[in-house]
Amino acid sequence: MTSIPSAPRRSSSNTGIAALAALIALVCIVALGWAIYESGVLGIIRNWMYDTMLGTVVRYLLESVLLLVILLIGVAFLILFDRKVWAAVQMRRGPNVVGPWGLFQSFADLLKFVFKEVVIPDGANKGIFIIAPLVTSVLALAAWAVVPVADGWAIANINVGILYLFALSSLGVYGVIMGGWASNSKYPFLSALRSAAQMVSYEVSIGFVIITVLLCAGSLNLGDIVHAQKTGLGTMLGLPNSFLDWYFIPLFPMFIIFFVSALAETNRPPFDLVEAESELVAGFMVEYSSTPYLLFMLGEYVAITLMCAMTSILFLGGWLPIIDVPVLNWVPGVIWFLIKLLFVFFMFAMVKAIVPRYRYDQLMRLGWKVFLPLSLFWVALTAGVLVAFGWAP
Repeated sequence: MTSIPSAPRRSSSNTGIAALAALIALVCIVALGWAIYESGVLGIIRNWMYDTMLGTVVRYLLESVLLLVILLIGVAFLILFDRKVWAAVQMRRGPNVVGPWGLFQSFADLLKFVFKEVVIPDGANKGIFIIAPLVTSVLALAAWAVVPVADGWAIANINVGILYLFALSSLGVYGVIMGGWASNSKYPFLSALRSAAQMVSYEVSIGFVIITVLLCAGSLNLGDIVHAQKTGLGTMLGLPNSFLDWYFIPLFPMFIIFFVSALAETNRPPFDLVEAESELVAGFMVEYSSTPYLLFMLGEYVAITLMCAMTSILFLGGWLPIIDVPVLNWVPGVIWFLIKLLFVFFMFAMVKAIVPRYRYDQLMRLGWKVFLPLSLFWVALTAGVLVAFGWAP
């Protein structure tokens, strides 16, 4: 009987040499970085970036590229997290093949879409057909320019940041309308009409919710809104700054309205009537494939992540710790911000997995007959309470 040769074993000496080489490379990198720091080159570069026009342009470009890279990688893992939560609710494993625990599944999907052929229908308006997914994805990414992930950590810390975000989120519907109309097919066009009506309906409620937060904070700057949540119900009772001071407690009905409206604004289940498979095949993206389809999905998930960040900033204290006491306030603010963002995204994922889809008439009735009058009433109530008790900022 012929014996099967065993697989050659990796030499332990080779492994040791590789580990030693990696250690030497790490030491060299650290030594080079320390030498550059001690030479004062970093200070010269920093002064150039802040004191000259060209340096300021280069700094904004570098910050924008860094933000986009981190955001795109984060969205890739959030898509995996979304699929894992959905699978867990349905007692499945979810993606678990590509990479350890399926961590590289989103990157495999990226390669799959990039190398597919772009198919454009003969009757489509080719120019608008190609521009539509670019509009959706670029507007969603551009909105992150004013989002502070920690104190002072924003590319553009403008005083009207909330208006900038509201404007860009409102323009996002144009990409959907353009894609549905340019496809020259009845199902995408019906989906585009639905999307326009749905987004306009729930933007009104989101606008009133934002007004109530602005009345309490006294500023349109997102950083100032977070700082305003350092004082509130908890500090009035003599407690240190904590979650009791965040706006989700005094404005709890508006917090719920904002959360549900964010689901509708980003076409998330149970409000994904724009992409209802049983009625519209796949919505405004029926005729899209390859990279244009990928850009639509990217814009959708970036917008979802933006709404999670907005919920954290407006109602959950942004980068503030749960309780402002030693140990907890040693944690960097960006970590607290990411924890809150992930919590809100988890709630988005649970709603997708649990709540059944609404009918279109139920969706519109909820927006116009429930959320609109309730949010308008709460704006008047908030203004009256702030003036009556002298709490207006």
